Amino acid sequence: MKIKSIFPLFFLTAGIFLSGCSKSPAKEPTAYDNSDIAMGTVVSQRIYSRGADKTGEILDLLTQTEHRYLSWRQEDSDIGKINQQAGKEPADVDAQTMAYLKESLTLAEKSGGAFDPTMGKLTRLWNVEAENPRVPSKEEIQPLLDESGYGKIHLKDEDGQCQAALEKGCSIDLGAVGKGIGCDEAAALLEKDENAQGAVVAVGGSVLTWGAKPDGTDWKVAIRDPRGEAEDLLGVLSLTDENYVSTSGDYEKYFVQDGKRYHHILDPATGRPADAGLISVTVLGENGLISDGLSTACFVLGFEKGAELLEKYDAQGIFVDEEKKFYVSDGLTDLFDLEASGYIVFPFPS
Repeated sequence: MKIKSIFPLFFLTAGIFLSGCSKSPAKEPTAYDNSDIAMGTVVSQRIYSRGADKTGEILDLLTQTEHRYLSWRQEDSDIGKINQQAGKEPADVDAQTMAYLKESLTLAEKSGGAFDPTMGKLTRLWNVEAENPRVPSKEEIQPLLDESGYGKIHLKDEDGQCQAALEKGCSIDLGAVGKGIGCDEAAALLEKDENAQGAVVAVGGSVLTWGAKPDGTDWKVAIRDPRGEAEDLLGVLSLTDENYVSTSGDYEKYFVQDGKRYHHILDPATGRPADAGLISVTVLGENGLISDGLSTACFVLGFEKGAELLEKYDAQGIFVDEEKKFYVSDGLTDLFDLEASGYIVFPFPS
């Protein structure tokens, strides 16, 4: 199937594209479009509403969410406060931050540590996006690996007081779920707007579809071909209502040294780029945080273990491996149209 739309496909940083179209009969909602930067990535929106344009409010909300709760760079954010107190007294945090941390730690446990919110120091050591990136030595990696580990995060939520403590040397970085959290926050804002009819919001590689389009057609979320050019599609998901979709791939951020590709998705067990045979994972999950975190965890785990993890969350997925084998879970079989050539389709394990 080829996408036919007056609303052009546009590239998003993690390889997901969006497509939409609308007619303009009388009394239909207005389509508000916006593309800007927030949470360190491109945020692209289309909102159908009978009221005011809310795209600016969503951008502001994402910025506030990052600065108040999530940013490890901001000393006065909740995550910044926790990191400053590592090895010291617990830090008081907002109930919203506590909710993010609890859900992140549950995912870390269920994934056996394939998702780990304490990998920030190692990510910055690799610095894949630097002008002249390099492969760190074992001597550089091991001390930071020793300091990491989700088990070094300790939470206390009692009598209305939320506190988080870190063991010495450890630090939290919620970057692997931050874009998904942005989609969750956008959905919460839309739910409160009685004039909003439908929306698609893409925060980097995480996408929210919400409500319905005026013409009644499906939302189209197109996924990039991991071994094609930037504009090449792997295929298209056709979705209705509220959905959260995230993609992780080795083609997003990487460098090549001595003929080998080094990408940005690190395996918490080794402190090195994950090497489980996958090149792209797309997940449709119950919320943005979960879909974002699961796409990372499944990429680290590989196909078989990743499929088992999706089952724990009743989530759906699309996996592509190095041999261009292509796996689509049962719940997405009728919703996904493969566009790219050269891929061999295989079933998920039963």
